[in-house]
Amino acid sequence: MELFNYEFLKLTWWLFIGILLIGFAIMDGFDMGVAAWLPFLGKTDDERRVIINTVGPVWEGNQTWLITAGGAIFAAWPLVYAAAFSGMYIALLLVLFALFFRPVGFDYRSKLTNSSWRRTWDWALFAGGAIPSLVFGVAFGNLLLGLPFHYDETLRSFYTGSFWELLNPFALLCGVVSLTMLMTHGAIYLQLRSDAEVQARAKRAAQWMGLVFIISFAVAGLCVAYGIDGYILTSHQDFNAALNPLSKTVSISSGAWLNNYQSYPWMMAAPLIGFLGMIFALLNAKFKNEGLAFIGSSLSIAGVILTAGFSMFPFVMPSATDPVSSLTMWDAVSSKKTMGIMLVVTLIFLPLILMYTSWVFSVLKGKVTVQTIQDHSNSMY
Repeated sequence: MELFNYEFLKLTWWLFIGILLIGFAIMDGFDMGVAAWLPFLGKTDDERRVIINTVGPVWEGNQTWLITAGGAIFAAWPLVYAAAFSGMYIALLLVLFALFFRPVGFDYRSKLTNSSWRRTWDWALFAGGAIPSLVFGVAFGNLLLGLPFHYDETLRSFYTGSFWELLNPFALLCGVVSLTMLMTHGAIYLQLRSDAEVQARAKRAAQWMGLVFIISFAVAGLCVAYGIDGYILTSHQDFNAALNPLSKTVSISSGAWLNNYQSYPWMMAAPLIGFLGMIFALLNAKFKNEGLAFIGSSLSIAGVILTAGFSMFPFVMPSATDPVSSLTMWDAVSSKKTMGIMLVVTLIFLPLILMYTSWVFSVLKGKVTVQTIQDHSNSMY
């Protein structure tokens, strides 16, 4: 008897990639959210240094979640990686160049005391946080709409869209959901790690941005239900068969992304957690229960990403030009042997990574204050 059959491995890696995306959004999300607030919540240079140093010791480790998620998509879903990274090349380059501002911004901002120099890097760090937060949401919006790609009979992928077509109203709305979600998460983290005026401003920012997130998430949900078409897998797929994306039939209909919630009502927990987690976070942030607020915003992020995943299941990358070419978690995956080896490695190393991450944050807990910056001016960012 096989230890892991192919169907089990496909389902497991759909789940693991979802966990990696949630981990990235929670861990690197507060980094990007804090950076996006930098020019607005710090009124003096010392206050801006407080904001930077709340994430300074951890942002590099947090960003490895993005690298790990990208590597997992490459290894587990090679067809998705090839089609998405080639088709959305300009958008991904935009994210990459924005992320370049982060390491140089953190390292070089405080090298000179010149105010113009430091303000320039403040805005560079803002771009490094805000642009990826927006673009990742735009990408999810376009996945829900379907991307303009197709396969020919030899399974060569062709992308027929352009960068500007990605900036459609629904995708931009999803970008707003992502940006406001991560900026709220960042403001709550900043409230947890700072004090005095910075903490007070972060508290107010979290309340307003969280409200915008709740409204935009609700509007996006209404658009999914009544405004855009969804995809339906209409033929039975052999879950253990060899891979061929063109061996299925797919139909498109309005509101089809809601079908899974009718078939599996328990999936409704995802959007509910998205809303209730944020409400819980904002209430606790208002009454200065910052730790609980951070847990609430983290749950909200998980709920939002799971909502997208549950809505599209089993689709991973729908095709707008040829629905049959749409990639699903059943036909876009690597070989059984590859996925089995990856699973064993993940089961060994993922717990170690989580334990190390927990230890790092326990060591680095505590507030960063203006006095801390002044006492250690030459050793902090």
